Amino acid sequence: MSFEFRAIYWREMLKFFRFKSVLFSSLIQPVMWLAFFGLAMSHSFDQLTSLIPDIPGVPKVDYLSYMGAGIIAMDVLFSSLFGGTTLMFDKKFSLLRETLASPVPRSHIIFGIGLSGVTKAFIQTFIIIGFGKLIGMDFFKGYTLTETFIAFSGIMLLVAIFSLGFLFLSGSIAITIENPEGMQSILTLLSMPLFFVSNALYPIDAFPAVLKFLSMFNPLTLLADGIRYFALGSNFSVMGNHYIYTTADISVSFLGLIFFALAMLSAAMWRFNKVNI
Repeated sequence: MSFEFRAIYWREMLKFFRFKSVLFSSLIQPVMWLAFFGLAMSHSFDQLTSLIPDIPGVPKVDYLSYMGAGIIAMDVLFSSLFGGTTLMFDKKFSLLRETLASPVPRSHIIFGIGLSGVTKAFIQTFIIIGFGKLIGMDFFKGYTLTETFIAFSGIMLLVAIFSLGFLFLSGSIAITIENPEGMQSILTLLSMPLFFVSNALYPIDAFPAVLKFLSMFNPLTLLADGIRYFALGSNFSVMGNHYIYTTADISVSFLGLIFFALAMLSAAMWRFNKVNI
């Protein structure tokens, strides 16, 4: 078995750690989301919903913990969607021509960039969970050490599959579009409906029927549901809404994200095999 993708992977990771501005912004952005947006919104929503009676026998979760799962999903979405821009600049400065002319299989270019993006997503997820626990996020509350390890592993697996899917999508766009401005516009256009038509920051129960239907197939919703299942439990309430996650629900999240990642991988492979620089 060949491992040429390791060269692409290490190149991307070296770029990530050597460019201090990129490293600093990638690490501090999730902290800022939690510290400013998270705390402000959680206090506002907790006050607005303080008069809603608790559901007897159901553990109540504060909005900060509910939103923490959404912030993880949102941060991974944005970092993965824009992760493929490295191919855009490689193409612009003729570095991609040299890579394609090398003996490295084209599929390994995709896998190398994908694995580097997953590593970055892991780092950001770990930072969000760690900092969130410091400011009062109730992830893994009441879990034993073994249960915490299993839950954390489940979250990381979901993050990995989700990140790969959007990195493959981003790579397909990057290899197709000729200018950075065009790619920036497309990625922004994609990210807005994905983010707002999801349950990342608020429940979807009050959505119009059409948006609620679309959100069910949104990869961001599948990821946020999975994270909440592992981090908050299978039975809890927040803002008067009762959430019950079954094994079937989480299986749907895993299978949906796997299907999405495989579809995006097929698109990326097809596009890379067609490219001629």
